[in-house]
Amino acid sequence: MIAMNARGNGCGFAQVVALLAVVNVFVSVADAPISRAEPSKPIRIVAFGDSLTAGYGLRPRSAFPVQLQKALKARGHDVVVVNAGVSGDTTAGGLERLAWAVPDGTDAVIVELGANDALRGIDPKVTHANLDKIVASLKERGMPILLTGMRSPANWGDNYSDDFDAIFPDLAREHGLIFYPFFLEGVVLNPKLNLDDGMHPTSKGVAKIVKQIIPSVEELIDRASSQRASASKG
Repeated sequence: MIAMNARGNGCGFAQVVALLAVVNVFVSVADAPISRAEPSKPIRIVAFGDSLTAGYGLRPRSAFPVQLQKALKARGHDVVVVNAGVSGDTTAGGLERLAWAVPDGTDAVIVELGANDALRGIDPKVTHANLDKIVASLKERGMPILLTGMRSPANWGDNYSDDFDAIFPDLAREHGLIFYPFFLEGVVLNPKLNLDDGMHPTSKGVAKIVKQIIPSVEELIDRASSQRASASKG
């Protein structure tokens, strides 16, 4: 009870009500949960390929996915690049392991397969069909794709080379993919950038590949970011 003095001064009823209202406002503010924006998750890219992705003959830190992630972060991108390369993998092998090698939660995929098909002389129609199924499956799951091209060795003849080399630009055009024409551009057949086997890049060779492919990967990141933003609004 709030007392009145002899002259009738002090807090009247109206003043008490007003005072209680102010107190309730402060209590409500104090009890209200603090809104905190959830930190954005990094863009998760799966590098899905063969030994050229896996880093055959190299230390893990020199493999393509690791060097790519480091280069992208240096350019300000919040990304994780997962190494899903398997040495010796053909397009058929990639197709078989696709479901578990590219898990749910993946934001984008770099597809680097086909070199072992060419080395084994596999019918280009088979290679095309396998890659087409891989791409279609990833698109159905809503994942933007960067397709890297490969070229056939000359020993199979011009007809084989022409048919094989056309697989990659044809698929990129058919599916509207981001396309990097030749994964080993500037590295293939350069003894200074390849291991003693003449086929697999050294750490410096991988660094050159990363430097050249960065613009295409940044385009992939842009697509993945836009897709994520659209999904959050929906």
